[in-house]
Amino acid sequence: MKPDWDKLGENYAESNSVLIADVDCTSDEGKPVCDDHGVQGYPTLKYWVKGEQHDYQGGRSYDDLEEFVEDTLASSCSIEDLEESCSNKEQKYYEKMKGKGMDEVRSNTAAWIK
Repeated sequence: MKPDWDKLGENYAESNSVLIADVDCTSDEGKPVCDDHGVQGYPTLKYWVKGEQHDYQGGRSYDDLEEFVEDTLASSCSIEDLEESCSNKEQKYYEKMKGKGMDEVRSNTAAWIK
């Protein structure tokens, strides 16, 4: 599972809404963290939503983990919070499109909507 977890971490390294991390519960530094969060077996996966801790019970493959992150943890780009919630690419696209009319927006997006 470790290679898939590391890959997931790499893929979300630039995310504004998702942090993938790990703690070595056998180390002197990690043991107190694990004790504080009720970790008793390894690997244990925990996640937080709005500050509330949850135990992850899903599949352990990369695809399962990525699907869970996308469906449950990753926030989508919001125009109301453009800089914090959107990638650089999304921000540039918004800037490109914001002054255009609906007909032009439709013509620019029709190719990838189909």
